[in-house]
Amino acid sequence: MKKLIWSLVAVLIVGLAIFCYFRFYFVFGEGVRSGELNYVVHKGVIWKTYEGKLIQTGIRTQTTGVQSNTFEFSIADKEIAEHLMTESGKVMDLHYKEYFGRLPWRGHTRYIVDDIVSIREKNTSIDDQNTEVLSTIAPGTEGNVIPGMY
Repeated sequence: MKKLIWSLVAVLIVGLAIFCYFRFYFVFGEGVRSGELNYVVHKGVIWKTYEGKLIQTGIRTQTTGVQSNTFEFSIADKEIAEHLMTESGKVMDLHYKEYFGRLPWRGHTRYIVDDIVSIREKNTSIDDQNTEVLSTIAPGTEGNVIPGMY
């Protein structure tokens, strides 16, 4: 009888260890997201973690309306987080890993940014974009805006 109980306890412990590994440490997916960095903050009550938001181009429709396409993420590496804090408002490509579950000391989200692929300045001027398009259509027309062309 004692052997049966110890066997059941061992099976439960091994099963729990396998569950915890797949839930919190197995990398479910990884990739690169691109967009404008909105913010990176250091927050938390017990475990201070770095959290950020990336605003991606385009829009996402929902049943209740239309909203911007955002990517909320956590950052485990302090050096990456501090570098991103100084680059707010720029367009960047960030490499991330996705987990099934989140751990409080790793961050508030399932997405963990682990590398900065590229950072570039945001092109904010619509007139510059129009001038660029116009100069490729008809050289010498820079600054002349065609009505209805954006």
